[in-house]
Amino acid sequence: MANNHDLFQQYNEEVSIRGKKKARMAASKTALRNQIKKHFEDYHPGYIPQFYIQGSYKMKTAIRTKDDICDVDDGVYFFRYPNVTTKTLQTWICEAVKNQTETSPQHREKCIRVIYAGDYEIDLPVYYSDDKVVFHIATKSNNWQPDDPREMVAWFKSKKDNDGHLINMVKLLKAWCDYKQNAMPSGLAMTILATNAKENIVYNERDDINLRDCLLEIKKAVTLSFICKAPATPYDDLFINYDNTRKTNFLTALNEFVEDANKAIRETNILNASKLWCKHLGNRFPLGDDKADDSIYSPLLVAGIKNSKPYGT
Repeated sequence: MANNHDLFQQYNEEVSIRGKKKARMAASKTALRNQIKKHFEDYHPGYIPQFYIQGSYKMKTAIRTKDDICDVDDGVYFFRYPNVTTKTLQTWICEAVKNQTETSPQHREKCIRVIYAGDYEIDLPVYYSDDKVVFHIATKSNNWQPDDPREMVAWFKSKKDNDGHLINMVKLLKAWCDYKQNAMPSGLAMTILATNAKENIVYNERDDINLRDCLLEIKKAVTLSFICKAPATPYDDLFINYDNTRKTNFLTALNEFVEDANKAIRETNILNASKLWCKHLGNRFPLGDDKADDSIYSPLLVAGIKNSKPYGT
């Protein structure tokens, strides 16, 4: 049966943030932090900003999109109750970073987005807490909402395995959604689904089989109940606003991926198997050699029986 594990390792490296881009992002993050600190010292000395990297960058699941764009979330925290509106506080952050790039920053609903055109983006969500226990995020619509991204990071770290299999699965699923587009689920949603799926999977040394098993478990879960509840404040359902079209698009893409993943694993020719993966992961996934794989694997493992726990256990 065709073993595409080595091709998956190459693909994982291809979609990861590496080298000079990673260094540029780190330098930009530091420059933005310094500029925000200086702006508040000069114009709003009653507010002392602190910072916390969050999201996929913190969890090591960040990817480069097919357009070679990536992002990082750097939370701006104030440990006092602001006596200005949420929109005003966001605007102060926007003013602080307005001259850092040629493209003007975007004032979005829950963050200020700084755009490094054609390269990467840095999102700056704003939070406050007056007790360092309960946290709220500022929104452009002038209200505070309960939100604590640190809880999500802690939850993910408590679930991930030491061999990095879960991190690999999340990155693969995010790259799949990026390639498919068509209003596919967010990176956060796929992170939650993959992490929940892990509870019913016994990982092995092959990423192709691990991904197939992960897709199978996600399919079981969303077919049983189409929800994706966040494991952290505000514990919302990330699928709550999906209309029938968006739901159908995702479920159709998922079913097709599961079908081709099974075919790829049972395929005896390495090139033919890799072409099946390319259908769902894009042309960044490498093509294998046009030859048969004479490796011997357990029929149960290839069929996805040995590698999965009974659903719901």
